[in-house]
Amino acid sequence: MLLALDIGNTKTAIGVLDGDAWIADWRVTTHLDHLADEYYVLLKALLEDKGLSRDKLTGAVIASVVPPLTTTFTELAERVVGRPPVVVGPDVETGIRILVDNPREVGADRIANTAAVHKLYGGPAIVADFGTATTFDAVSKDGEYLGGAIAPGLGISADALVRRTAKLPKVELTLPDNAVGRNTVAAMQSGLVLGYLGTVKELVQRLSEEVPGKTKVIATGGMAEIVAEWTQVIDIVSPRLTLEGLRIIYELNS
Repeated sequence: MLLALDIGNTKTAIGVLDGDAWIADWRVTTHLDHLADEYYVLLKALLEDKGLSRDKLTGAVIASVVPPLTTTFTELAERVVGRPPVVVGPDVETGIRILVDNPREVGADRIANTAAVHKLYGGPAIVADFGTATTFDAVSKDGEYLGGAIAPGLGISADALVRRTAKLPKVELTLPDNAVGRNTVAAMQSGLVLGYLGTVKELVQRLSEEVPGKTKVIATGGMAEIVAEWTQVIDIVSPRLTLEGLRIIYELNS
């Protein structure tokens, strides 16, 4: 069985693959100050809750956008599977070409997403990942990573607005009935949610215009299904896209 770890700034995705099937996956909070021993206890509890034994794990693959935790999770994975994990980075075979000014700057999750889209859906494509930040990645028909865009996530924007103003309250991030808000909460929902959706639509359109061929738009991340429902610009929602990319990269390096 394969252990896949996608370490993000806010959440960490953990998946267990047995053959061709994902038999378990979880989303847990990323804690920058946790040690490998603490994550080991958490992982052991998650596996036991699903009736899985860590002794059955034979390999591990990691994507991390949190450099201080890369070493922590490498230590964790090696302890669990008994061998060094595949860590997505510049020296790892990914099955794609990264055509940007500095390939080392590209986040491991974005590389995994591109690898998954190329293998599972083909190109050209735009990949939208709705995480702490919202990332948009352009993939050519030949599986080349062309670059993309990075925008604040909806949660980040809402938190910043509340923190940096004296009187604005925290609001539920839901789709408002009208753009014209008749009270403070409605006005904030209009600006935050409709403004965010406008950003998504504009970037998808502009990126698609710059990628040769008819692009498909594939979304992943915590808000992917909601944004797909609210915008109608997303063709495919793939909740495990990053984990699938990690599986593909692991197979290329094992």
